[in-house]
Amino acid sequence: MDFSRLLEFAGNHTLLITAFFAVLGLLVAGELRNRLGGIRKVDPTGAAVLSNRENAVFLDIREDKEYHEGHIPDALHIPLKQLPDRIAELEKYRDRPLIVCCRSGSRSASACATLRKQGFENVYNLGGGMLAWQSANLPVRKK
Repeated sequence: MDFSRLLEFAGNHTLLITAFFAVLGLLVAGELRNRLGGIRKVDPTGAAVLSNRENAVFLDIREDKEYHEGHIPDALHIPLKQLPDRIAELEKYRDRPLIVCCRSGSRSASACATLRKQGFENVYNLGGGMLAWQSANLPVRKK
């Protein structure tokens, strides 16, 4: 495919090209915000290692229905919308690594930012969320 055909395609599909670059920009901006905000990402295997070696605590911020469909064993459950009002419940875990998870890793990044603003320094975002956790065949408990 030569460059002139690419330009022709772009000219004929301006809405598609605009949407592509808008989504790309949002993804890049979100990743930059996370990195500059001190939010560390950990994959499921790394999270399991943190849990076993450093007694990390899992915080599941999904809604009740999602949580009850399957969650990491012994994970604390505080839905994202309730997190600002329930921060005090996490105080006893302030000195331990806190691994925040949601379905795919997007909402948990927001929760990590909230926790960082409240002074929690050892916060990790579970990259890929529960989808990645389950794909790695790690344990899931249903209630």
